[in-house]
Amino acid sequence: MTHPQLSLGEFTGAGYDKGRPASVQVAWLAVAPLFRAWFVPARIRVAILRLFGAQIGDAVLIRHGVKIHWPWKLSIGDNTWVGEGAWILNLEPVSIGSNSCVSQDVFLCAGSHSRKSRTFEFDNGPIVIGDGVWIAARSTILRGTSVGDHSVIGANCLVTSDVPASSIVRAPVSSIGRP
Repeated sequence: MTHPQLSLGEFTGAGYDKGRPASVQVAWLAVAPLFRAWFVPARIRVAILRLFGAQIGDAVLIRHGVKIHWPWKLSIGDNTWVGEGAWILNLEPVSIGSNSCVSQDVFLCAGSHSRKSRTFEFDNGPIVIGDGVWIAARSTILRGTSVGDHSVIGANCLVTSDVPASSIVRAPVSSIGRP
C-alpha cells in the first residue's frame, strides 16, 4: 500500500469544530495559565471550568497543573479526581464518570490526524471514561475509545481501543536485569 506524500502546507482542519466563537477561545487561553497555577484553590478551578461551559459534578477535585484544551467539551461526574499534570486534549468531547480517578500526568487525547490524508487532516474522536475508573499515572487514552465502569488502567499504559467494564489493563513488564 502506498501512502500519499504529505503536504502540510495545504492542511485545512476540515471537519473540526472548536465549539465556541474565537472570542471565547481567546478568553479561555488567557485564563488557562491562572487555572493551572498551584495557588488557585481547586473549587475556583471547578468554577472557572463551569464558567466556560464544562459540565462538572459535585465534589470534583482538579489539581494544579492540569491542562484542558476546551472546557466546553468536558464533562466530569461527581466525586472525581484529576491529578497534577494531567492533560485533557479534548478536540472532541471527553466524558469522565463519577468516582473516577485520572492520576498524575495522564494524557487523554481526543485528537489525531489521518495518516491516509495527504494534507494530514484531523481524525478526532470522543473519549468516554466510565464510573469508578482509575487511570494510573502517565497512562495515555487515545481518541475514539471508552473505558468501562470499574476498570483500572495501570501506570504507563497506552489505551488504543475500548476497555470492557471491570477490566484491568497493565503495561508490559520487562524481565531485563531480573534473575
